Amino acid sequence: MKRNSLSSLSISLWLMFTAVMLQAVESAKGKYAHMLFNELFEDYSNALRPVEDTDNVLNVTLQITLSQIKDMDERNQILSAYLWIRQSWYDAYLKWDKDKYDGLDSIRIPSNLVWRPDIVLYNKADDDFSEPVNTNVVLRYDGKITWDAPAITKSSCVVDVSYFPFDSQQCNLTFGSWTYNGNQVDINSLDSGDLSDFVEDVEWEIHGMPAVKNVITYGCCSEPYPDVTFTLILKRKSSFYIFNLLLPCILISFLAPLGFYLPADSGEKVSLGVTVLLALTVFQLMVAEIMPPSENVPLIGKYYIATMTMITASTALTIIIMNLHHCGSEAKPVPQWARVVILDYMSKIFFVYDVGENCTSPKREKEEQRKLEGYDECQRRHKEVRGHLSNRNDDCDLDKKLNGNLNKSYGVHGENVRETVNCCSCYKMLIKNIEYIANCVRDHKANRAKGIEWKKVAKVMDRFFMWIFFIMVFFMSVLIIGKAA
Repeated sequence: MKRNSLSSLSISLWLMFTAVMLQAVESAKGKYAHMLFNELFEDYSNALRPVEDTDNVLNVTLQITLSQIKDMDERNQILSAYLWIRQSWYDAYLKWDKDKYDGLDSIRIPSNLVWRPDIVLYNKADDDFSEPVNTNVVLRYDGKITWDAPAITKSSCVVDVSYFPFDSQQCNLTFGSWTYNGNQVDINSLDSGDLSDFVEDVEWEIHGMPAVKNVITYGCCSEPYPDVTFTLILKRKSSFYIFNLLLPCILISFLAPLGFYLPADSGEKVSLGVTVLLALTVFQLMVAEIMPPSENVPLIGKYYIATMTMITASTALTIIIMNLHHCGSEAKPVPQWARVVILDYMSKIFFVYDVGENCTSPKREKEEQRKLEGYDECQRRHKEVRGHLSNRNDDCDLDKKLNGNLNKSYGVHGENVRETVNCCSCYKMLIKNIEYIANCVRDHKANRAKGIEWKKVAKVMDRFFMWIFFIMVFFMSVLIIGKAA
């Protein structure tokens, strides 16, 4: 028990001794840091370039870390991003011997106390010209200064929407000194920006951020001006636009050919085409609100225009075909070439039968055969009746002649002769009425057959254009998917 108490007491004393020593060391470090700060900045000026010889070039290393994409405004062509900007350079007047200051090799001081390069974003698209964030800088004993500062940048980005929503964009971030030329401050960078801390964006994928150094001589000045351009390579995530803009358009466009399949008497053929056209117009306006007003038409916009043109053509063809369908008795007969091409050949290819006709079955064939036999029997009886009536007509003429001879020769008037003459006049009237009725029925059948032929022509054309437009919609959909791939 006593041994445990002694061990606990010794541990407590050791911890107390360690804490006191650390506090003494920290206080000593703080004492040397204050002394170093006072000595370094006693005669220091942050207004001049920190080089021992004014002819020497001060090298600045620039490193960009992309943290997050805040917004990509395609319409205004502005990229908003969260960046961490790291700049490092050597200050010839801020060096010390760390052995004289108890091994103190670095201190952290406010950035506004030291000279800083005036590096700005050249393609800035923001109206706010605020000063950089005054974060602390890390000052090393050899004069190296490292300044890490966060920034929210808005840069101009030329957006190419030709393949929207399967597009890739390249946005440049160009940094350079605003007043110092290349003979005074030279800017260098690593091969690419840092993407290790990038927060994944919901709309864009990052495929790289290469850096390129450019040395430009402007017309106003003869000195070279270096800059570093970071190219942000973005790939759009197109799933949102596929399910909300492209897929509904494809489904709606497949409805357009079905308008040809609607019965002509339904009265909805033209209404369907107009409704589909209005729906695509709404989608076209939605895309126009997103895209910048440029001469480059996006891929989905081209698809909308092509589909709207196709639907307009299908609606116009539907109106023409409906006029053919409603051709009545006053219309001209179907031309001979149309009979051969459309009624004889195309109707068989597209399985279009006469009005009321369908694929014949054995029962239906027997019924049709019985109808034809009955029709032949009626024709035969009609001929017999006409022959009988013709014979009676001849007999009437003979009776008239006989009656005339008897009257002339003997002055005889028989009752049977008068009855025969009256009967003959009735037969003549009956024949005349029957022929009139037969002509009316014949004309009615001819007009009805003419209308049926025009309806069949319209039906064949409906089937023909339905398959043509189905093929067009299919190939347009495959084409847009192929370009996306």
